[in-house]
Amino acid sequence: MAGATILGCDGPVLMADEAAFFREADPWGFILFARNVENPEQLRRLTEDLRAVVGREAPVLVDQEGGRVQRLRSPHWREWLPALEQVTLAGPGSMRLRARIMAAELRAVGIDVVCAPVVDIAGEDTHPFLRNRCYGEELATVVAAGRAAAEGFLQGGVLPVMKHMPGHGRGTLDSHLQLPRVSAPKSVLDANDFVAFRALADLPMAMTAHIVFDAIDPERPATQSPEVIRVIREEIGFAGLLITDDLNMQALAGTLGERTAAAMAAGCDVALQCNGKPDDMAAVVAAAGRLSPQAEARAAAALLRRGPPESVDMGALAAEFESVMAGAAHG
Repeated sequence: MAGATILGCDGPVLMADEAAFFREADPWGFILFARNVENPEQLRRLTEDLRAVVGREAPVLVDQEGGRVQRLRSPHWREWLPALEQVTLAGPGSMRLRARIMAAELRAVGIDVVCAPVVDIAGEDTHPFLRNRCYGEELATVVAAGRAAAEGFLQGGVLPVMKHMPGHGRGTLDSHLQLPRVSAPKSVLDANDFVAFRALADLPMAMTAHIVFDAIDPERPATQSPEVIRVIREEIGFAGLLITDDLNMQALAGTLGERTAAAMAAGCDVALQCNGKPDDMAAVVAAAGRLSPQAEARAAAALLRRGPPESVDMGALAAEFESVMAGAAHG
């Protein structure tokens, strides 16, 4: 049984001490950041080395939303518009083409899980750290674009992780730095924010929001709230693998061990720790423990959907995407 963690490494090459740690900790998966990325050959070698050290085809994740949140960048990879800008310009359906092309770029370097789609609904007050990463301001647009993106990724053999459950769009603070709080009544959340995730509840994986919902649990952020996790499971109907957002984010209080323990006790399946620092990883590994039987079943079900990419002419697909975007720009 693997560890109930997803961990990062420090640089573009897996060092001997990191390899020894990962071999012992046996994280369920790994996550990569810009610090890990130099060029395709180097990145392919790194993903191979990470899997080799745990002796299995462990999932390798990355944030590749487009816009500001894009770890693989030019000159080796495409640059993408912020999602909100693209959907506004070219419509929700364009996200399928975009995701299918992204998936091909990711699979080519051994990455098979992407932290997207962003299913949060943007509003006038959504904090700028998140707003242009959202797919729209209307529920129907977000659902259509989220579904299109998820299908594009899956067709390309890349598993999507929707975020941030059960909805971060009403947050007016950056959860990397502070704890956002939402005061909207639950009836409003049930009719809007949560509906977007309910419509995509069949997806294999999701990431939690470090945000407080006063109407559900005014004491604890969603990531650490048994009541919010109950809403995610029972009311939204999400049965997939539930991953915390990065436990280093300052929206959370306490030591890393305390943050991790609270998230796991609340019902999260996997603890995400991103900075690659040995002491921080060790604290999270110790507090997270191994996958529970329920989490192991969810993880296995998710990985069953990690199939080979559907056969497609990537040149034709890229040309189609460029045509769609050019037509939208001149339309």
